[in-house]
Amino acid sequence: MMAKKLKTKIGDIFSVPINDEEKRYMQLIAFDLTQLNSDVVRIFEKKYFLGENPDMENIIKDNVKVYAHCGCDFGLKLNLWKKEGESSNVGNIKDVLFKGTSEYARKEGEEPTKISNKWYIWRINDENFTQVGKLEGENRNAFIGLVINPLGIVELAKGNKYPDNYPDFE
Repeated sequence: MMAKKLKTKIGDIFSVPINDEEKRYMQLIAFDLTQLNSDVVRIFEKKYFLGENPDMENIIKDNVKVYAHCGCDFGLKLNLWKKEGESSNVGNIKDVLFKGTSEYARKEGEEPTKISNKWYIWRINDENFTQVGKLEGENRNAFIGLVINPLGIVELAKGNKYPDNYPDFE
């Protein structure tokens, strides 16, 4: 018997359990060609009880807690989240700003960099990665642009820093 192939699409909304009683919702909003053609999700701030079934349109009116790159299909396969619905309203993806630093990659045995001043920024599907050095102004609000594994997405939904060894900017 062949395994069923999962297929997610832009607009899909997922519930992500964050503890034994609560969940948050996230929505697939884009595929970022500049970051391995990975899925881009937005995780919303409001927590819901596991048994609650809010209206999808009300969910996406909430403030965004974090934007992240991931593989939604992989998280579904691992049963870390569940598809709950969809909405064509994905917000303005041109406003989403990501950051990265070359100081994240380190050699085995070296201490991780605590503070980086070698940042670059980009927007979804914009091939112009801009070296900015120290993060200032709106760049300070940029989201980490790594492709995050599904367990890391759950950590972000819980409100935890992920990856925990990624440098800060101050």
